Amino acid sequence: MTARPAGGPPGSSAVEASPGVPAAQAPAPREEDRPAGDANPAVTVPAVAVQGVDKVFPVAGGGATVALAGIELTVAPGEFVSLIGPSGCGKSTLLRLVGDLVEPTRGEVRVFGEPARAARAAQRYGIAFQQAGLLEWRTVAGNVELPLQVHGVSRKERRARARELLDLVGLGDFAGHWPAQLSGGMQQRVAIARALAERPPLLLLDEPFGALDEMTRERMQSELARIRWETGTTVILVTHSIPEAVFLSDRVAVMSPRPGRITDIIDVDLPGRLGPAQAGEGAPAGPAAPGETGGPTADDGDDVREQAAFFAAVTAVREALRAGGAA
Repeated sequence: MTARPAGGPPGSSAVEASPGVPAAQAPAPREEDRPAGDANPAVTVPAVAVQGVDKVFPVAGGGATVALAGIELTVAPGEFVSLIGPSGCGKSTLLRLVGDLVEPTRGEVRVFGEPARAARAAQRYGIAFQQAGLLEWRTVAGNVELPLQVHGVSRKERRARARELLDLVGLGDFAGHWPAQLSGGMQQRVAIARALAERPPLLLLDEPFGALDEMTRERMQSELARIRWETGTTVILVTHSIPEAVFLSDRVAVMSPRPGRITDIIDVDLPGRLGPAQAGEGAPAGPAAPGETGGPTADDGDDVREQAAFFAAVTAVREALRAGGAA
């Protein structure tokens, strides 16, 4: 598998990826994501490493459905990678394999150097789905506090963390509201805040904006870009939207129809996408300096979507989908 820049033909300016982004292009690692005793700071442990993974689901009558075949993917710490492909190609299954919600039939999945199961037990990731899944009988703050409460965090610490996260997602004034009092976009922001409650270094998102109208969806994309900028979190996103994948991602992994394979990886470089403070080409996501807020704004997002580089990247992903057999 080779990674190629948006707009270039397969193999143009390609860099070997074994698999994934080359070390020279990978975002800088965070200290907490290196294994204990790592004496060589130049050696970066991938945030996610999927190696030779197949997933086969048994069906009634003794048959089987091959959902994924030969998946190879490496995600660097601080990187944003989107998975895109036709319906039924196994995007969500791959995300669930990373989150240890299902097990691979063959191959290995590691998260920050640990088996996926150990990473899940250590709360190394947060996850949000297309449906926010908020508990109607808990307030907004209560929903954000839930994973902390389950793991025995004190009430004082839970409330402080919930306030911090609701401020991060722009809902500080809605802590005492009930989920039914929020719009769909606001509920998704609460779900993302909840997923970040335990400060996971990895965020897994399964079409979190799929049910939103186009304008709300674009605003939520800008919000997610800002949150990623402020936290430096590694993100893997499943989406059907080519513009969404391009707008948010450092790389877009293109998948084939079932059995799902990664047929291409498109590098995306959009100047200004991460806001004025990180507008330099190739600049990795944060985390922002202590006390630093802001990052990209909705206006920045509008500017990015009007760039020639944005349209070139959208075209590159669309062509890769067609070449991989997507309708």
